[in-house]
Amino acid sequence: MVSTRQPGGNSSSVVDLFPTKHLEAPKVRDMPEAPARFRSVIGPGIIAAGVGMASGEFILYPYIASQVGLVFVWAAFVGLATQYFLNMEIERYTLATGETALTGFSRYWRHWGLVFAILAYFANIWPGWATSSATLITYLVGGSVPPIAIGILLLIGVILTMAPVVYQALEKIEMVKVAAVLLLIVVASFAAISASTWADVPHIVTRAGLPYQELGFALLMGALAFAGAGGGQNLCQSNWIRDKRFGMGAYVPRIVSPVTGHPEAAPSTGFVFEPTPENLGRWRRWWKFANIEQLSTFVAISFLTILFTSLLAYATVFGQEGLASDISFLEAEGNALNETVGGWFGTFFWIIGAFSLFAAALGIVDYTSRLGADVLKTAYLKGANESKIYFALVWGLVVIGIIVILSGLSQPLVLLVISAVTGGLMMFIYSALLLLVNKRVLPKEIRPGIGRVAALIWAFLLFGFLSVLTFNQQLQNLLGG
Repeated sequence: MVSTRQPGGNSSSVVDLFPTKHLEAPKVRDMPEAPARFRSVIGPGIIAAGVGMASGEFILYPYIASQVGLVFVWAAFVGLATQYFLNMEIERYTLATGETALTGFSRYWRHWGLVFAILAYFANIWPGWATSSATLITYLVGGSVPPIAIGILLLIGVILTMAPVVYQALEKIEMVKVAAVLLLIVVASFAAISASTWADVPHIVTRAGLPYQELGFALLMGALAFAGAGGGQNLCQSNWIRDKRFGMGAYVPRIVSPVTGHPEAAPSTGFVFEPTPENLGRWRRWWKFANIEQLSTFVAISFLTILFTSLLAYATVFGQEGLASDISFLEAEGNALNETVGGWFGTFFWIIGAFSLFAAALGIVDYTSRLGADVLKTAYLKGANESKIYFALVWGLVVIGIIVILSGLSQPLVLLVISAVTGGLMMFIYSALLLLVNKRVLPKEIRPGIGRVAALIWAFLLFGFLSVLTFNQQLQNLLGG
């Protein structure tokens, strides 16, 4: 049911809270009914875990464990807890409005969305996940990394182009990936992690440290920022829950294939509900479901994966003489698993890792293009078709990635650190913007409470501090200091 109250009339309306200098006011509709079963809302957290289950889980944290042991695993918990609250504040805005968080930011300054879209592109034009997947494939079948990585990027473009509803295809692929990784964890916990390694698990707490002298702030910041998700991926929670039909997102059409899908007319802005008792009751149910979904999927799966992949690296290659300070430590880890468990397990480890990194690259191309398409459609090309913009950006990112690979930048760890540093800077900025929009734009009945506000302030200070330390270190390296 559409409300008849209009902004500027005799009756105060919730839309009066929304700045309209750069974007038109949202329309008023009732909050949709929440589903009867929690199972119906599972999906966005799985995608977040699946897409994020790559750089931090398979590369950065295991690499750190291979170099200094378990002393930095604690940072995964801190990073995931911080990202949980960031994700939920991003979801709060979209649940209440059907708009993405970037649209909310753009209401205060038209170009905020473009700033974040550009930063996301800068972080992800370095195809570190595709090259990492290609590297593991060479351990299995041989070959050269660049042509395999190029093939991976082209395959990603085809998959995203041909899926009738992109979100549904992405959800299925990431669910398969998560299931495969959980299978690896179960098998590894019995077959590959020794009793002595299990006995050292308390070192995560008792010997917790910040090994910046051994590894540098850039790598540590990357691990913390990419524990689970990081950077632009967190912002895409808006797009994924909207395509899953969470809350007011049910009124916004989804991105569909220009080849196999059926596009719908999409508004450039969203919808908001008046805080009536009935609407607030529906809101509370949606909010409860969204919080449980994030905790039970994104947070739980991501932490388990980081813990077990770190334990695997610690059990197999920690302290090994001559261990390479790059992604090739995964080759040494797989070889060690072959020797200690059997020839099948190292191969199994590389297969799961290669597929995991491929699925992450798929999700990264998706979310980077989603952010850009949303911004361009909302603030600059209001009459354009968002799906067509999305697919143009998908193939643009694929082409740029291929150019980067052909230029010779194919060392995965270096590319991932560049992406992670950029992601940390993004999180520093949008932590403050989330606090602004959710405290000023939303009705007071659904604004974040003191605990959630404190979490956003913590995220702002944490990522700001890490960004300053990292840039200072890189500047000193540049100047030879």
